[in-house]
Amino acid sequence: MEVREAALVALGEVLRARGYAFTTVTPETHRRVNARPGANQAYSVRDVFGWSRPFGPGVLEPRMVALLEEAGALADCRDGTHRSRVRFSCLGAGLYVHSAWPTSEQDAVFFGPDTYRFCALLQRVPGSFRRVVDLGCGSGAGGLSVAGRSGEVVLADLNPLALEFSRVNARLNGSHGVQAVHSDLLRDVSGRFDLIMANPPYLADTDKRTYRDGGGTHGTELSVRIVREGVERLEPGGTLVLYTGAPVVDGEDLLRSALEPVWREAPLAEVRYEELDPDVFGEELEKTPYTGVERIALVALVTRRM
Repeated sequence: MEVREAALVALGEVLRARGYAFTTVTPETHRRVNARPGANQAYSVRDVFGWSRPFGPGVLEPRMVALLEEAGALADCRDGTHRSRVRFSCLGAGLYVHSAWPTSEQDAVFFGPDTYRFCALLQRVPGSFRRVVDLGCGSGAGGLSVAGRSGEVVLADLNPLALEFSRVNARLNGSHGVQAVHSDLLRDVSGRFDLIMANPPYLADTDKRTYRDGGGTHGTELSVRIVREGVERLEPGGTLVLYTGAPVVDGEDLLRSALEPVWREAPLAEVRYEELDPDVFGEELEKTPYTGVERIALVALVTRRM
């Protein structure tokens, strides 16, 4: 393990030992909370590693500051304060490192409400698995959430920072049999799988941020690719789980319309497509790519190969 990754693991272990706990919210909620009076600087460990607020001397233990420096995750602010480049979030009994707020960098690694819902969806998929792959793994939370009932877990992503955080999170949460692979979906991943999962970017992002932009006119392109390519790599009886967003125009779910021809032609024994939340990221509708879109729904596709 490289020095940077080892330092992040050690930092996470220190936070866990101190009883750290934080649930990450949406970027818009985060912005609103940090805009409140008195919320422009950190007074506690949660302020630093949860709310991503700048901190002055004495807020963090010297050991935490040293580990941030060792990990290359300590940023200097103009007023002499510092800021952490990473956040830590809790999910169940786990602790996960990911990018600090605001997640404006091209290679930012996201963790938030979608992560919590995705992992809850995975917990409803029964059974144990010989081989699992998490496509576009980000922090690795999805794959790691089923690691305890899997022989091998492959965490695949094009973003080197996501793979770094995934390795840290696997170590921090005591997950075994985990491999992080640089890959465009399944392109550089070999073999077949009992479970293929994905929580891909699903928005049309004009800044083309890796964690946010799903490709195509309305952000659906990557989700369609995952299903088309994923079903070909499932073992007989294997399951594919897709958690994503769907733009709705004049009552039509555009993602479902794009996916139906794909699953009709595939050798599938079962297809379940469910709307989990009818309306998320309403602020996106004000942007040019969403002209004519009336809402963005959260959906889940769970399908099993013959």
